[in-house]
Amino acid sequence: MLHSMSTTVEAAPERSAAEVNEEIRALWRRSGGTLTTEQRAQYQRLVMEWAAVTPQSHRAA
Repeated sequence: MLHSMSTTVEAAPERSAAEVNEEIRALWRRSGGTLTTEQRAQYQRLVMEWAAVTPQSHRAA
């Protein structure tokens, strides 16, 4: 008997803005204030993730 595997990808649980913000802060601390090209790409991904989970009213502050 053959079983088919699902090809759908389950979405990762959404992290809170505070969790993402802490990861951004940790990245800056580790970098000493200067990001490498790889770290800059990671930073950009984190900022996009943060913006997606942050209510609009908090972004304007």
